[in-house]
Amino acid sequence: MLRLPGFAEHFVVSDGLSIRAQIGGEGPPLLLLHGHPQTQAMWHRVASALARDFTVVACDLRGYGDSSKPAGSPGHANYSKRAMALDPVAVMRHFGFERFRVMAHDRGARVAHRLAMDHAERVERLVLLDIAPTLAMYEQTTMTFASAYFHWFFLIQPAPLPERMISADSDFYLTSLMGGRHAGLGAFAPEALAEYLRCARDPATVHGMCEDYRAAASIDLDHDRADRDAGLKLACPLLVLWGEHGTIQRCFDPVAEWRRVALNVRGHALPCGHYIAEEAPEALLNAALPFLRT
Repeated sequence: MLRLPGFAEHFVVSDGLSIRAQIGGEGPPLLLLHGHPQTQAMWHRVASALARDFTVVACDLRGYGDSSKPAGSPGHANYSKRAMALDPVAVMRHFGFERFRVMAHDRGARVAHRLAMDHAERVERLVLLDIAPTLAMYEQTTMTFASAYFHWFFLIQPAPLPERMISADSDFYLTSLMGGRHAGLGAFAPEALAEYLRCARDPATVHGMCEDYRAAASIDLDHDRADRDAGLKLACPLLVLWGEHGTIQRCFDPVAEWRRVALNVRGHALPCGHYIAEEAPEALLNAALPFLRT
């Protein structure tokens, strides 16, 4: 396991699952959530700087890293973002935090979106990295998007097709997916990449990742449509940041899309691709810290 420098490791029980978390720093609480196919190790280049201003808690999502990886339930309900959001709520409560700020990337940002919608009283400020809303991305799918984000459509295929194909050579899958983006594999510290590879070699992790995406293409869309139909929007201040060399920039207008689902939105592109915290840590800190400190 890769430890964030100066952070203490804990395993917190949520809904019968064990969620790995690391905590460090002093100040107001800040929750960090990672994306696919990564772990909380993705924050290693910014965690120490954030910990100078905040008590930082970084979690492995269920199905990822060293958190529990339950088998998917009927309808993928236990990997819905509604269910996954309950884990960081439990983690933050374990540390005594009922209200907190959140910064999240990729799949973690989708969990954070649902967390802020379902538990609005808990989220003070929200930073989402390199995503547009899930519903918008599926409803506006183009050839460019589908080609770049092929895994969105591969991972949702019924089990065990993607699980068996990925597990046949999980290192190849992960390095091809991550290395095929703007910055290539050179964006990742060797110890961080080794951590991602270690976790992806576990067939239970592969299944968890697939269930995460299956839920996103089914039950999560139902929840998002219900919010839209009811006129519900995120109430907390929201900062959206994305890579100017990534697919989100090419295929969507992130600020406009988030304004459809949130009341108070600002944001801009950063000089990087998808993996912002590892490709452009200083740019991320310069953009996020003033917002999070407010």
